[in-house]
Amino acid sequence: MPKVLSIILGGGKGTRLYPLTQSRSKPAVPFGGKHRIVDIPISNCINSELRQIYVLTQFNSASLHLHIARAYRFDSFSNGFVEILAAEQTFEHSGWYEGTADAVRKNFSHFKTQDPKYYIILSGDQLYRMNLKEFLAQHEASGSDITIACTAVNRRDASGFGIMRVDDQSNITAFMEKPGPDKNIDEWKIPAQSGISVASPDKEYLASMGIYIFNAKAMEECLNNSMTDFGKEIIPSAIKNYKVSAFVHNGYWEDIGTIRSFYEANINLTEITPLFDFYDAEAPIYTHYRNLPASKINGATLDRVTCSEGCVITYAKITSSVIGVRTIIEAGSELEGVVCMGADYYESDSNKAGDEQADIPCVGIGKNCRIRKAIIDKNARIGHNVSIGMGDIPPDGDYGAYHVVDGIYVITKNAVIRDNTTI
Repeated sequence: MPKVLSIILGGGKGTRLYPLTQSRSKPAVPFGGKHRIVDIPISNCINSELRQIYVLTQFNSASLHLHIARAYRFDSFSNGFVEILAAEQTFEHSGWYEGTADAVRKNFSHFKTQDPKYYIILSGDQLYRMNLKEFLAQHEASGSDITIACTAVNRRDASGFGIMRVDDQSNITAFMEKPGPDKNIDEWKIPAQSGISVASPDKEYLASMGIYIFNAKAMEECLNNSMTDFGKEIIPSAIKNYKVSAFVHNGYWEDIGTIRSFYEANINLTEITPLFDFYDAEAPIYTHYRNLPASKINGATLDRVTCSEGCVITYAKITSSVIGVRTIIEAGSELEGVVCMGADYYESDSNKAGDEQADIPCVGIGKNCRIRKAIIDKNARIGHNVSIGMGDIPPDGDYGAYHVVDGIYVITKNAVIRDNTTI
């Protein structure tokens, strides 16, 4: 295989995922009970035998550094690595990353030493499975300078994406950024003679997934300017000067960059047949190995629940929920539609840290709680007889220990919800 560098864009401040990004970068947000979002693109690379991976980030990167250092250790014979490149000051530049393209440009000094033939640019906040070897094989066979991964969408969804117009050979001839619902884009439909197959007949347009392959020479030339963003600037400009083709991905793909999409993607994991499959033995999703004990269930009722390792659940009733690592749920509690991210450590009344914590609940969920349609971030302390989401939902906003976003309660990391509280 030719030398390929995989570059995962860690995103900016992650304001659409706030408050989950209050103390961590977007790729470091826990997902599915035991993983982090960044595990998805990294695992796609590893499963495709692409093992030289950079993650570009600049905001709240400490927890991401720690997770990657613990999770991804390659042996000395594979020449593989997963390395974080945070924004840094040099003699050539001293500012933050100003966009996706600017982040790659400012790290060329690191990339060039690897002498790659191709660059694969991936997003750090998307949920999908893709065989990147097939993506690369089509790129090489087409003789393209740039190949863009696309997914077929209907007219409604096309409003919010960058839309590609292709010819009969799947070459991209034009790009339109977020056309909106009212613009006539009939001329942008996928040509019948192109041979592109789609999952549904109403999906007549190709939307960019923000995933690209560049020939090394084309990448360097495309970034030899002051443009800062791939989707808005680099790609539209490149279409005029380079051979750019489309790679159509017909599998599941979801941008989980908002609280609602993040919540719904997690809850969907509890369905009988989830849209995203963690149970593919041939292509596992890797993460930090924790050496935790098996979860202990004491007389609980669980219906469509994913339960990570190290949990202790006692006489609780849980429906359509994701239970993260080390979650403690006490007797009599009921959870419905809850994404619980778990804890970084175990705690009991006898081992609380210091007298100042003696009067607050232990990490976990106490007795006789009622919680519905909520995301509970890590290390939250929810006392006994707490009610969350059982009444009218307040307007979106910041309420201290919790936020309401898109009608979903988000209990913040390390929050303390005392006994008998009603939210």
